Amino acid sequence: MRRVIEALRLRFDQRLSQRDIARSLGLSQGSVNAYLARFTASGLPWPLPEHLGEAELEARLFIGPPTPPSATRPLPDWAKVREELKRKGVTLQLRWLEYKTQHPDGYQYTQFCEHYRTWAATLEPALRQVHVAGERVFVDYAGPTMPVIDATTGEERAAQVFVAALGASHLIYAEATWTQTLADWIGAHVRMLEYFGGVPALIVPDNASALVRHPCYYEPDLNPTYQDFATPYATAILPTRVRSPRDKAKVETAVQIVEREIMAPLRHEHFTSLAELNHAIAFARERVNMRPFQKLAGSRRSAFDATERAALRPLPATRYELADWRTAKVNIDYHIAVDLQLYSVPYTLVGAIVDVRLTTTTVEILREGKRVAAHVRSTRKGHVTTNPSHRPKSHQRHLEWSPSRLIHWGESIGPSTGRVVTDILARFPHPEQGYRACLGLLSLQRRYDRARLETACTRAVATGATSYRSVKSILTTGVDQLSLAETGGLPTDASPPLRLPATHDHIRGPEYYRVALTPPAHSSSDLTLTDHSHAD
Repeated sequence: MRRVIEALRLRFDQRLSQRDIARSLGLSQGSVNAYLARFTASGLPWPLPEHLGEAELEARLFIGPPTPPSATRPLPDWAKVREELKRKGVTLQLRWLEYKTQHPDGYQYTQFCEHYRTWAATLEPALRQVHVAGERVFVDYAGPTMPVIDATTGEERAAQVFVAALGASHLIYAEATWTQTLADWIGAHVRMLEYFGGVPALIVPDNASALVRHPCYYEPDLNPTYQDFATPYATAILPTRVRSPRDKAKVETAVQIVEREIMAPLRHEHFTSLAELNHAIAFARERVNMRPFQKLAGSRRSAFDATERAALRPLPATRYELADWRTAKVNIDYHIAVDLQLYSVPYTLVGAIVDVRLTTTTVEILREGKRVAAHVRSTRKGHVTTNPSHRPKSHQRHLEWSPSRLIHWGESIGPSTGRVVTDILARFPHPEQGYRACLGLLSLQRRYDRARLETACTRAVATGATSYRSVKSILTTGVDQLSLAETGGLPTDASPPLRLPATHDHIRGPEYYRVALTPPAHSSSDLTLTDHSHAD
């Protein structure tokens, strides 16, 4: 008995673990555990009473079963205690304090917990875990499938059966889908939450490849679409450990119930559509949820209404729309390519890798988790969708101009300016090729007033030199400030364009060449000599 007493001392005074006690006393952990269990069942206090000898201690611990506790002290209704433990904040210690308030001579906390565990061990294995109301829902697919026969072709197709179970109330949800792809997983999740009328804090799936890209105990890599689904519903995804079915024992049991009480009774039925099969499953599902528990009061439905419905979080205002996530690189033209369509992003992201969220109607582009662009999804291959604000300022200014706007601007200066703009645009095969020249003409009004620009354009139209260079030269040299008579008059349509007037002392004027080339008495040879002599 000395080893037993020493084991008790090390446990209650030194607070050592059973492993350390076994190592210290040279005992097996099983023996230490048996000693502690017998001492707990005996109801003896620690430290031991001084009058208690080793013989009496041995008799209390090892000889005969102890007196049943219910015969001497009252016990609570353990089923009610268990239901209370499902509520947030309710613990065994709180229930023990309430029990002691009602029964001051009742059991101490250690014995109270031991009696509860003894009672809980008599329940079915599926009911041993205690889950807080509204905390978890477990999801999975059943192994067997249900056949659906096409009414027109007679072809048989296998439908998969999705199963979910809430942790606290054990309420079951089941429905049939064609596949176990991500789209069917998400669709079944959405309908499941709508059936519950709320959202639990955690959704616990297994490591299905459609949901988890890279299973990991510490940091599982979820499919981005699955994670995106959880965000608007304000819930979290907590995959189980790999090859650990006990982590989702609740839904494993629910799958067995669905297979035995829903799928098996329907095996002789013939279904011609998925909707018809789901109607039958829904009817059988309600029968299972309304069936009374075998060892507890009420049913799954009554337990859900009493403890779990109010603990669920509210559903979002709008139903989740399935989204496909991809990555793309921003091209030099600040567009990304998605399904043979182009969508713009801010030009500062050229060369960056961005995330793309695709729904049936929208395209969202995100950079480091922040949305940088959103477009209506196009259905035309090769279509380009551009938000003008995504362009650089220089591109915006360039594209703001159109032929009609440029002509209207020119006419606002005067008819001659409008005529020059029209001639410039008409000179090129495509009007945009003349935009730069027209914008250059526009820039001249920043250095010269509008009247001078109109006068210069009038002279350019008169001479047939309707170009940006001609108008700029007229303004630079000041020809627009001279009268037409001072520049030798206007040429006819067949005449070559008028050159700039002579303004330097060493430059001959036009009158010189008229006189030199018109004398009738000279021969061609003399004219040549005369020209050379003048040139010299």
